[in-house]
Amino acid sequence: MEIQIKKNPLGVMQGRLLPKYNGHYQAHPVGYWQEEFSIAAQLGLDCIEFILDYDHYEENPLMFDSGIQKIRSISEQTGVQVLSVCADYFMEAPIHSDNEQIAVRSTEVLVGLLNAAVKLNIKNIVIPCVDQSSIKDERLRDRFKEVLRSIVPVAEKYEVNLSLETDLNPYQFERLLTNLDSPMVTVNYDIGNSAALGYNPLEELDAYGDRITDIHIKDRLFGGESVVLGEGDSKFELFFEKLKYFNYQGPFIIQAYRDDDGLDIFKRQLHWLNDVLKEVKYS
Repeated sequence: MEIQIKKNPLGVMQGRLLPKYNGHYQAHPVGYWQEEFSIAAQLGLDCIEFILDYDHYEENPLMFDSGIQKIRSISEQTGVQVLSVCADYFMEAPIHSDNEQIAVRSTEVLVGLLNAAVKLNIKNIVIPCVDQSSIKDERLRDRFKEVLRSIVPVAEKYEVNLSLETDLNPYQFERLLTNLDSPMVTVNYDIGNSAALGYNPLEELDAYGDRITDIHIKDRLFGGESVVLGEGDSKFELFFEKLKYFNYQGPFIIQAYRDDDGLDIFKRQLHWLNDVLKEVKYS
């Protein structure tokens, strides 16, 4: 069965609709990830953004053929697709690590993800370059560019976006994209992280709005942690109004604040987000 994809699929970061996995705020729920698809379908969601963790990554169904087939089967049964992967693996083991052994292995993992993406029609692999994998340091940024350039030909061959999430300011991020010079190197935009860093969403969109292919929806306080949507410093209405000028085709992935249970607080925030999207005439 071929699943019809809307212009802007609305989805959820994996695990947000399930109890926490081993107490983790965000993690691939090993052993019960399948349960989330039917819940997502009941909530009217179109997709789930999978997570590839560093710990126990070999158990992630993206990493072996029978797992990929299982994902495909559940997607067909529920109508909920996997359009993107948040590769948190690379926060713990950056492809630009100074440890050559780690960098080589991480490059192999990324190529493996690209192979899985082709089989599942995944459009974006999100590569986090924040916190311990930050590339604010110019030396690390040069190393990152060097390694990523070796992988770009594979991404271009498979037509899968390497969607970068960084803590760079708009000017630095735009320069990075220009230097990498590939249509498959794109932007993952996180509304909450941008607010926490104090960046202006209008300046960010002016710099690279046409390169965004994956959007994470969360709210954060300036310099602080995640909070319930609408209670932080994220400028949602301003962002969505400006985004309309770029004909954005990708998904909106809800990565919002969660508690131990996850489901009830998600429903409340989903309702809030749908109201905002209607208000700015984005849905």
